[in-house]
Amino acid sequence: MKWTSRLTLLLALTLSCTAIADEKKKDSPKSKSKEPVSKEASVTIAGESIDYTVTTGELALENDKGEVQANVFHVSYIKKGVKDINTRPVLFAFNGGPGSSAVWLHMGALGPRIIPTSEDGTEALTPPVTAIENPQSILDVTDLVFVDPVATGLSRAESKDKAKQYHGVNGDLDSMADFIRRWVTDNKRWSSPKYILGESYGALRAAGLSAKVQQRYGMQLNGVILLSGLLDYRTLSPSSGNDLSYALFLPSLTATAHHHGKLTGDRDALVKASLEFASGEYITALHKGHTLSDDKKQALAKKLSSLTSLSPEWILENHLRIYPAKFRKELLRKEGKVVGRFDSRVSWDAIDSSSPYPNYDPSYSVVHGPISTAMLDYLTRDLGWKDPRVYEILTGKVHPWKWGAENSYVNLSSSLESALKHNPKLRVLVQCGYTDLATPAYGILYSIDHLMLPKAQRNNISVAWYDAGHMFYLNQKDIEKMRKDLVEFIQPN
Repeated sequence: MKWTSRLTLLLALTLSCTAIADEKKKDSPKSKSKEPVSKEASVTIAGESIDYTVTTGELALENDKGEVQANVFHVSYIKKGVKDINTRPVLFAFNGGPGSSAVWLHMGALGPRIIPTSEDGTEALTPPVTAIENPQSILDVTDLVFVDPVATGLSRAESKDKAKQYHGVNGDLDSMADFIRRWVTDNKRWSSPKYILGESYGALRAAGLSAKVQQRYGMQLNGVILLSGLLDYRTLSPSSGNDLSYALFLPSLTATAHHHGKLTGDRDALVKASLEFASGEYITALHKGHTLSDDKKQALAKKLSSLTSLSPEWILENHLRIYPAKFRKELLRKEGKVVGRFDSRVSWDAIDSSSPYPNYDPSYSVVHGPISTAMLDYLTRDLGWKDPRVYEILTGKVHPWKWGAENSYVNLSSSLESALKHNPKLRVLVQCGYTDLATPAYGILYSIDHLMLPKAQRNNISVAWYDAGHMFYLNQKDIEKMRKDLVEFIQPN
C-alpha cells in the first residue's frame, strides 16, 4: 500500500474514532442535565388564587473548560400574570446538614404544597401522608427556588472524585453561589430583588453566600433569612474547654422544662431570667474552673435547678455543665420519656432507661417518614419527574466534610458582617424557636450581637420568635406567624 493510501486510511480512522468519541460524549448522561419538566397549577393564599408555573429540573455546574462537574436538582415556582418581572422578588431556599436536601422548607413550610401535621406538630399521623395545599406559602409575594446541594436530594456530582470538591464549607459555597448566578442569568432575573433563606447549617451557608455572591459576581442581595441557624460552631459544641455553649443552651433548656410543666410561671420571664444568669454569673463561674469554691458550686447548682427542674445533685455530678443530650434523657426520666432534639416539645417513650443519653430523636421521627413519602409522591405523581435514583432526604454521603478549619471552629460571622458592611441596604431576619435543642436560639443571637457593625446597620437586623423548635413551621400557629413575618420582611412598608 502506498504511503498516501496509508495516510488517507489513517486519517479516516482517526476522524471516525473522534466522531464516535464525540457522539458517545454527546449521548452520555453525565455530559448534560435532564430536560426540565414544567407544570401549571394554582394555590389559594390569603383568599387569593395564585396561578403559577412549577419547573423541576437540573442545572449543570461547569468548570472553566465547560466540563460538567455536577448537576444540581431544584424546583422553582414562578407566579403567572406578573406585569413587570423585574420588580418581582425571587427567594432561594435550602436546608442544612451538611447533607440535607431542601425538602424540609419545600414541603414543610414555604411551597404551595405541604405535608399535613397535627395541630401542634408533635403527634405522628397515620401513613401514608401526602401533600396538601399550603395557604401559608409566600408564593403570592415572591417566586421560590428550592435547591438541593450536591449529593442531597437528586443533585449529583459527575464522579466520586468530583464530588469531593463540593463536600466542604468552601466547595459548597462555591457551588451554591454558582447555581444562584446561573439560575438568575438563565431566567433573566438580575434586575429582580433577591433573597436567600437557609435553615440550620443552611443559615451558615446563607451567611457565607451573602458575601460570596457579592464579592465574586457583584450580586447584591436584598435580604438574608437565617432560620433556626448558626454562624459559629462554638455556640453549639459543648466540650472540654468550650464552656460558652453550656451557657447559650441554658435558656432553651428552661423553655423546654416550662413546656413540659416542670417549671411554672411566665415562659418569657423565665427564659429572660435564664439568659441573664447564663450570660453573667453562670459563664463567669464556669470560666473559673477548679478554682470555684464548694459553696459557690452548691449555690449555682440550686440556681440551675430552678431554671431546669433537674436536681442539684445531678447537676453537681455533671460539674455544673448540663449537656443537652443528657438533659433530653433526664428531664422526663421518671415518666419514662425522652424529649426531642429538633423540637423538645416532642416526648416519646425512652428505649433504654439505663442509658444517660437518648437512643433516638422523636422530633425527627415524627416528620421524617411523612415528608419523605409526600415529597416522592409529589415529584412523581404531581410534577411528573421520572428518576430511578434515591432522593436523598438527609444523607451521610457528604462526609467526611471539609470544614476548612484546623484547631478552630467554623465561624462565618465575618462573611455576614462583610456583606452588611458593603451593602448598607441588606436586611437580615433571624428566626428562632424556643424549644430548639439542635441549634439553640441564643447561639446565633450571640453571634449576631458580636458582629462588628456601625450602629445604624444594626437596625437592618430583626429577630422573630416561635413557640416550637428547629422546624417550628410544623406547628400550625408558628407557620401562620412565619408567613406574616416573611411577608413583612419581603414587602417592608
